[in-house]
Order: sequence, then structure tokens, then C-alpha cells
Amino acid sequence: MSQDRRETMSPSFPAYLTRPRAIWRVFSRWVANRMPKGLYARSLLIVILPMVILQSVLTYTFMERHWQLVTFRLSAAVVQDIGAVIDLYRSDPRPESVDRLADVTSKRLGLEIEVTRGESLPPALPKPFFSLLDSALSREISQQIARPFWIDTVGRSNLVEIRILLDGAVMRILANRNAAYASNSHIFLVWMIGTSLVLLAVAVAFLRNQIRPILRLAGAAEAFGKGRDVDFRPHGAREVRQAAYAFLEMRRRVERTIEQRTAMLNGVSHDLRTILTRFKLSLALMGEGGELDAMQKDVEEMQRMLEAYLAFARGDSAEAAAPTDMNAFLDELKSDAERHGHATDVKTSGDMMVTVRPDSFKRCLTNLLANAQRFGRRIAIEATREQRWFTIHVDDDGPGIPAERREDVFRPFYRLDEARNQDEGGTGLGLAIARDIARSHGGDIDLSTSPLGGLRASVRLPV
Repeated sequence: MSQDRRETMSPSFPAYLTRPRAIWRVFSRWVANRMPKGLYARSLLIVILPMVILQSVLTYTFMERHWQLVTFRLSAAVVQDIGAVIDLYRSDPRPESVDRLADVTSKRLGLEIEVTRGESLPPALPKPFFSLLDSALSREISQQIARPFWIDTVGRSNLVEIRILLDGAVMRILANRNAAYASNSHIFLVWMIGTSLVLLAVAVAFLRNQIRPILRLAGAAEAFGKGRDVDFRPHGAREVRQAAYAFLEMRRRVERTIEQRTAMLNGVSHDLRTILTRFKLSLALMGEGGELDAMQKDVEEMQRMLEAYLAFARGDSAEAAAPTDMNAFLDELKSDAERHGHATDVKTSGDMMVTVRPDSFKRCLTNLLANAQRFGRRIAIEATREQRWFTIHVDDDGPGIPAERREDVFRPFYRLDEARNQDEGGTGLGLAIARDIARSHGGDIDLSTSPLGGLRASVRLPV
């Protein structure tokens, strides 16, 4: 095949296949959107759906084959008896013979007959909704007797009334419904539905016990992500226990890494502080002077930067989380800000009891307020508690930060000289420490434009 021919056919070939695929994708997406999202509901669906399909097939097969077959045969037998009674009546229609015939059919055939002369058939009744017996009797009477007839399969619960037009008379027959209809078929449905409910109850109890360990594992992982301690033991099936043991081992490795980092930083802190102490002692022995004062300030700056770096690297992971009243928490921060000469407004809404590590979270908010105090005159704090999240907004009226550089300021030791001069009393770690603390609680910090015209720092924590 030439290159030109392939290029000619290639656009139409994908178009031939893309439409069915697009329809299938739309259908699968529609089904996926309506399927349950939880593992428990999906597991129940896996158990229930095959059971419902199987029962539907069995019920249809039983109703279509067995029930209808039995009903048609019973109706045929009853109509045969009625046909025999009609033949006997036509052979001797005298009243005394009719009385003997009625007595024999009542004792031997279970049929009550009555012959009324000079009458016609009543108007036809509407067909019942479930007309299996009506259809079976109508078909058999039409085939075996071939006379005008009228039937009532609804009026009396235990009896079926049949009227047949004969020569100058109407024969009225009352037959037992059980003789023409398989009335015990509901037992099959009762047993099937009953056993299905029992199996469903067993499946619900079993699946609940299987899902509970998975929910506990998810809760333990979520609590660990929020920096909270939780007493968790592996339970459930073998695969769930394996996942739980893997989670516990991961938690131990993370905690061991943090402990090793903390121990190393403590050692570094001790060594560096010793050297800085020697510098201070040497400078104190050298007397006073302009150069010595500058060196003294450099040493103090080095010590402040060292403490900030160690606080950032060490964190407050050893502190236990506890329920904390944020109203008192924010009132204390407001008093500190006003003490430094900054007008501060505090607004809260919702339940202010939040589980956090108090000292760690206080340091997070203190760093944000210190940042707002350094570059603004007015400060506004707004705290809201929703169903799943607790949010605090810290607003100021300072110069703000350009949108394209708001993520950069969270990097350790990053200096933003254009909008905010962080060399003035800062080490470039305040926002980095605040975000690190927020993330250790399972949340985060975002920066945006404040309604006051400056910067808005939003702390969002799961509750």
C-alpha cells in the first residue's frame, strides 16, 4: 500500500473506532458516578448484586416454566371435568337429571353446578392485573368446549365462577381455586426471600467486621499525620494486618529519624554554643572599641540565627496534642500584639475547641503575627470552625508580597528584599517554621491578598 493511500485512510479509521469508545467512556463514567464510593457499600454490592441476579433468574424460570405449566395443566383438568358435565347435561337435560348430575359432580369432582334457563351471560369483567389463571381457563374453555362463556377469578378468593351459554340455558359452575391454580407457589418465593435475608444479614455482619480494622488503620494514619498519638494494634484479615504492620514500621522509622536528627542537632547546638561562648569571653577580655562592638553584634546575630535554625530543624514533635480553647489562645495573642502598639481585631465563629499541640501551634501563630507586626500597623485575626476544617486568617495592612513569590518565602533563609526587608531583625525562618508546624498538624499555610490591603496568611487544620 502506498504512502498516499495510508495517509488517505488513516483519518477515517480512528473516527470509526473513537465513537464507540467515547460512548463507552461516557457510560462508564455515568455508572462510576452513581456507584457507592465506600469500601463497605461496594463490598455489600458485590455480595448482593449476584444474589439478586440469581434470584431473579430463578424466579423468572420458576414462574415462566413451572408455575405456568402447572397452572395450565390444572386448568385443563378442570375444564375437562366441566366438558364432561356439559356432555352429560346435553344428553339428558331434564330437571331431575340435572339435580342428580349436580349431586354427583359435587361429591366426585368438587364442582358446584346450577342450570338456569332463559338467561344470558352477564357483561365481561375487566381482566385482572395478574391474569395467569384467567388466561389459562379462557384458553382451555375456548379449545375444549368452544361455547360462549363468562368467568370471574377475582370476586371470590377461594372459588372460581364459570358460566357457559348452552342451548336455551346458562350453566353456572363454581370450582375451587386450588383445583385450577398452583396456589402454593408463594412458598418458594417466601423461602427464597427469607434465605436471602439471612445470607444478607450474615454478609453485613461479616463485612462490618472486615471493614472495621481498615477504618482503624485509616484513623491511625490520619492521627499520625496530624501529629497525634494513638494506641493502634493490628486486627482483621491477614492482608489488613500486613498493611497495619507496615504502617507501624513506617511510623517507627519516621520517629527514629526524628529522634536521630534531634540528637544530632542537640550535639551540634552544644558544640556551636561552646564556640560562641568562647568568642563572647574573648571579646569581653579584649575590652571595648568600635570594631569589638561590631564583632559582638555579629556573634549575637550568629547565636540568634543558630537558635532559629535549631528550632526549625528540631520542631516540637515531642509535645502531645490536646484540646485547646482557641478563644483564650487568640485573646492572648491579641494582648501581645496590642502591647507592642498594633491595633488588633479578633473574630471567631463556631466551636473553638481544637485538638493541637498548644506550644507548637502558638509558635506558628506567633511567627505569623510577628511577620504582620513587622510590616503592618493594623492586624485582624479571624478564626472559623467548619465541619472538617479549622481556619485562621491573619491579615495586615503592610506592603504585601507579590503573588509569584508567595511560595518562595516559605523556603528557609529566603530573603525578600523588595517588598519586605527581612534583614531587619529576621532570620528568614519565621514563615518556614510556621508552615512546618502547620503541616505537622496535617494542615498547611497559604498566602493571599488581605482585605486590609496587605498580606493574608491562612492556617488551615483538619479537625
